[in-house]
Amino acid sequence: MDPARGDDDERALIERAFRQASFSMSVFDAAQRYLRLNAVACEVMGLGEEVLRGHAFPYGLPPDVDQLGTLQALRDVAATGKPAHYESYTRAPSGIREHAWNLELWPVRDERGEVRAVGMAGFDSSEQHWARQRLAVLDEAAVSVGTTLDLDRTARELAELVVPRFADFASVDLLEAVMHGDEPEAGGPDTDVVLRRVAHLSTEEGTPEAVIGLGASDAYPPYSPPARALHTGRPVLSGSGDPDFDRWIAGVPARAARMGGAVVTSLLAVPLIARGTTLGVAVLLRTRPDAFTQDDTALAREITGRAALCVDNARRYTRERSTALTLQESLLPRGTSPQSAVDVACRYLPTDSRAGVGGDWFDIIPLSGARVGLVVGDVVGHGIQASATMGRLRTAVQTLADVDLPPDELLAHLDDLVLRLGDDENGGRAGVGGTGATCLYAVYDPVSRTLSAASAGHPPPVLVLPDGTTDVVDIGVGPVLGVGGLPFETTELEVPEGTLVALYTDGLVEAADRDPDLGISRLREALAGSRSTLEDRCDQVLSALLPQHPADDVALVLARTKALDAEHVQVWDLAADFEGVAQARRLATAQLDAWGLTEEAFVTELVVSELVTNAIRYGAEPIQLRLIHDRTLICEVSDGNSTSPHLRRARIYDEGGRGLLLVAQLTADWGTRHTATGKTIWAEQTLTPPA
Repeated sequence: MDPARGDDDERALIERAFRQASFSMSVFDAAQRYLRLNAVACEVMGLGEEVLRGHAFPYGLPPDVDQLGTLQALRDVAATGKPAHYESYTRAPSGIREHAWNLELWPVRDERGEVRAVGMAGFDSSEQHWARQRLAVLDEAAVSVGTTLDLDRTARELAELVVPRFADFASVDLLEAVMHGDEPEAGGPDTDVVLRRVAHLSTEEGTPEAVIGLGASDAYPPYSPPARALHTGRPVLSGSGDPDFDRWIAGVPARAARMGGAVVTSLLAVPLIARGTTLGVAVLLRTRPDAFTQDDTALAREITGRAALCVDNARRYTRERSTALTLQESLLPRGTSPQSAVDVACRYLPTDSRAGVGGDWFDIIPLSGARVGLVVGDVVGHGIQASATMGRLRTAVQTLADVDLPPDELLAHLDDLVLRLGDDENGGRAGVGGTGATCLYAVYDPVSRTLSAASAGHPPPVLVLPDGTTDVVDIGVGPVLGVGGLPFETTELEVPEGTLVALYTDGLVEAADRDPDLGISRLREALAGSRSTLEDRCDQVLSALLPQHPADDVALVLARTKALDAEHVQVWDLAADFEGVAQARRLATAQLDAWGLTEEAFVTELVVSELVTNAIRYGAEPIQLRLIHDRTLICEVSDGNSTSPHLRRARIYDEGGRGLLLVAQLTADWGTRHTATGKTIWAEQTLTPPA
């Protein structure tokens, strides 16, 4: 065999191997000009070798291909003589199908070892590239979707995840019941589905779904892709040219006009299903050349499945929060009745945090003698348990206030109750606390214009005097309720008529970005700087002190004090003998005539006679009679004996024992309250309205 011919055959085989390689191969000179390309490389470039040869890279490449990175890799290999690996891909949107390439570059040396050229082999790694991208999207979905328990935000996070990397447009629509935390029902397969738009995001204008505004509802016909996906529970792939899709788009003129003749390459409607419950549907749309593949569908199902769990968690949280809030609102006062002692405005603002509704509460309690009890409190913790405990404490405060306990004694009894509640929650193990609460109880007397208050671990009241100056009540703050064994202290002060008393819970002044002292200072500024109505001042205080999304519940009570002057109150000191009973009746009757209440004289005489007689017979000096003309007529008899009378039914042959029974039957209410020097028996008559 001719050696020369053998060499030619060998070179021919090598040439064929180069040209027939199943992957792209190219050779560039040191200036990055094309020297040789095989058939696959020419096919990728879309140009023949004779056209490309002699031109510098990236001649012939589409503009959306990664040119600069590949060019720099060629230069680096030519300059350093070291092999390199580089990954290149087309960028979306593109006029050609998106591809990813693994490029292997190596130096080609001459006999002297100098780099004269660079070889480049390209391997199509599109499948591996997009598989990695899909895994990256799933990883990101795990951390970026469902960061809160807010339905709207969760849906928005899903849309932001898939646009633009996966779709050109995305929308998330939920069934109406989901928005309220209820169990949804999608209806039959032949019925329209009403969905509410919660989120949507687009890379360009003209997408068909954007005609529906956020928060708006739309009815999807049974043949539309979203309705089919929701009814079947499986993804639906559609797009322009699909009869059902075209019919759906054309069925809404506004949507058809929004499309403007645009071609939807592919539409993917994926149901949001969590724990066997269908919550809504996510619609993904592409106008780029690449349609959704089966791998894309699998990825979309995985993403929406994770998002659906987050949506369902948010739905359940919405339901639980709504339940707790309903319970909380049912346990709080439903408006305040008119009071002679104060004008009142109140606010309760639940938290937006995922911890749930807390145990803040307030109350306005009418007391005997035209007085009023003002209460604010805060149970430790959040959720239904805190709300239930709050309701029990509020009921206890009302019961204790009804027997006219002074503030310090009331808190002592309330402390015992909290201790028992804690023992109940811990299986009856005494001394193991499970419940804690703070409380401020204040009593205002419009006759003496005194404010008496006691605190169990609660922030002090703030006063705004009639001249506009503010002050913080120097109150002795006792321990938090539930500690037990420590006393509480009543602070008493006289306040001018027209003083504004502000009671609040710590959520108002202890926001995360400030300390309580700064919060109280800001509260004083907000109260001092306003001369509007009490209702408006409540709103102004909340707006000035609270962030957009409070981290804790807030209760606020604003009470402006009033006074009952001598024209509405009469007081007489009585002698401790039975002749004083007749005198007391005469004095009371004369005063009723002066007040224009002559029609009430019969009942009042009987009440005065009975109460004064009991004070003389069973009480001790000093004895005092007081009449208060308010919305009702109040008769009070005070004496120096702390023993309280008891209502009983006299037997047939008993000569006495019927007096208090008659008082109870003829008056609207009666009772006893203890004072520092004895007790006061009071009876309240409903006044006959003028004709």
